[in-house]
Amino acid sequence: MPATLVTLLGTAQDGGVPQPGCEKSCCMDEFGGVTRSRSPVALGITASDGSRHLVEAGRELSSQLVMWASVDGGPLGRLDSVWLTHGHLGHVDGLGLFGCEAMGTNELPLHASESMLEVVKDSPMLAQLLTNRHLRANQFSTGEKVSLGGELTITPLQVPHRDEHSDTHAFLIEGAAKKLLFLPDHDSWEMTLDIHQADGPLEWFRSLFVDVVLIDGTFWSADELGGKAADIGHPPVEETLALLGDRGPSDPRVVFIHLNHTNPLHDESSAASAKVRAMGWEIARQPMTFGL
Repeated sequence: MPATLVTLLGTAQDGGVPQPGCEKSCCMDEFGGVTRSRSPVALGITASDGSRHLVEAGRELSSQLVMWASVDGGPLGRLDSVWLTHGHLGHVDGLGLFGCEAMGTNELPLHASESMLEVVKDSPMLAQLLTNRHLRANQFSTGEKVSLGGELTITPLQVPHRDEHSDTHAFLIEGAAKKLLFLPDHDSWEMTLDIHQADGPLEWFRSLFVDVVLIDGTFWSADELGGKAADIGHPPVEETLALLGDRGPSDPRVVFIHLNHTNPLHDESSAASAKVRAMGWEIARQPMTFGL
């Protein structure tokens, strides 16, 4: 196993696939059967010292822990920290599973921003996870590298994304040999690149010296929301591809994650999937692994 192993534990947007109440062919066949099953995005990071760190805490935690252990061979219930990018549904709706009703963890470090921790503290149902010491709050700062097990470090990078509950961060995850950028949500390339003072996505990625980018691919195009591009809150994959162009020999791997149930990238035989592959980029599948 590489010194640090990152396992992609889900590929879908917060609603998952099938999305509740969806009767269209993206979720159900004509007989009411499920056409595909995808978990909301999460990562399992296994460091060289055997420590295991979860990024995002979704409601499908049980099956994701089983998936993770099948990949890294680690103890099914071992967790050494949890990291949250922001406060939207599919990224936090499994936090309660760390309480006495389920895992009953003991002072499991919860790494999040100040505003994200305030969301937890202000929720009657979640606050007891801290007061009963199932979780221990570890506030991170934007741009400050946090050292974990072995050579593993995580650096939070702020990005814009409908911050009605909390601010939002991408995570720069670094092992002994490679770096991975985890960017499941952001509002637009214009705003993100402005914050990070870059002229384009690839320029930003190069400035971070990343080898792999797991990138927001929520919607293929504005057509999925009736053509209302301004209301999407995520850069469409078509726009991202136009900014990236064809992959060059020195470019990082870019893998589209956080796919809405309507996104044609879920279908490997779709024209959209063929276009992504033809340009040299990748589409997330669970579980994918990345050695750092």
